[in-house]
Amino acid sequence: MKVLIMAGGSGERFWPLSTKENPKQLLSLASNKSMIRETVERILNLVDYDDIYIATNAIQAVGIKKQIPELREENIIIEPAFRDTAAAIAYGSTYISKYENNPTITVLAADHLIEDVDGFIESLKLAKEEAERGSIVTLGVKPTKPETGYGYIQLNTLSINQICSTKRFMEKPNYETALDYLNDGNYVWNSGMFIFKYDTIMNELEKYVPNHVQTIQKLQPIIKNHTGIELSKKVKDLFNTFKRISIDYAVMEKSQIIKCIPVDIGWNDVGGFNSLPDLFQLDQESNVVKNANYFFLDSNNNIVISDKEESLITTIGVTNMVIVDSHNGILICDRSETEKIKLLLTKLSKLEIIE
Repeated sequence: MKVLIMAGGSGERFWPLSTKENPKQLLSLASNKSMIRETVERILNLVDYDDIYIATNAIQAVGIKKQIPELREENIIIEPAFRDTAAAIAYGSTYISKYENNPTITVLAADHLIEDVDGFIESLKLAKEEAERGSIVTLGVKPTKPETGYGYIQLNTLSINQICSTKRFMEKPNYETALDYLNDGNYVWNSGMFIFKYDTIMNELEKYVPNHVQTIQKLQPIIKNHTGIELSKKVKDLFNTFKRISIDYAVMEKSQIIKCIPVDIGWNDVGGFNSLPDLFQLDQESNVVKNANYFFLDSNNNIVISDKEESLITTIGVTNMVIVDSHNGILICDRSETEKIKLLLTKLSKLEIIE
């Protein structure tokens, strides 16, 4: 089995801790290790370093090399542009296939957390067997709450750690719909983890987004003879002809060969600051504190985090806030308004305060 770890990202959700050069997967959010380091070490329970490939961009490749020095230079796939996940998976899988004919490939995100590593590895072994029978397999996470930040997959029957048939992929719901999904008992969160044979995914792409396969066919001679930044430069013009579409829209919502393995592995995609209370023990006033000396009066339900040594942060009468003290700047934000961080960064960029 080969593993393709998706490690792009714009560094917006955890700004100012994260930046374009230092996105979420390079941060040490849940432990003293970066998220991408944790992802690699987790999958080493199943494969070797030589089987791991990381898809990223030129800006972030340097940081990834520092975090994973054991990885061969040619195992870092540098995409010349962002053309969404269907293009990234098609391109990365094709790159891997030049080293092995029709490999079985597992696609993972670089910035997810998984508590039950043994359960995760066992689910991938089962997925590999099913993928080698011709299916595209996804891991669906058993929901623990009516989460509105994830897509869902409807199953015929939810059986943990079993191969299940899928009915349909669902977009992110509102709260009432998410509650219905949870109570129904046959819906799982769409984790974005996929397992397939190379020929299988390419056949499905040809059915539903033939543009991608046409582009791949033009790219293959270049991919065969180059690696690293040189390859990225040589494929740039062709790469930009990929239709910009996610793998869910392109294939998963249409394909008739999708199977799902429901898992209960303590999965968290750490999608933003409001994910942190799920990862850390709260203090007596339900505050999350990471890497900061936080002293307060009449303050509760706050998320307080720093990337500075021994940062002193104090509050009086502050409730339900995100407070970040970083080398890149300071953010103070109501927890209900964190989705607006992207808008803030757009404004700062237009004013040329940040790049």
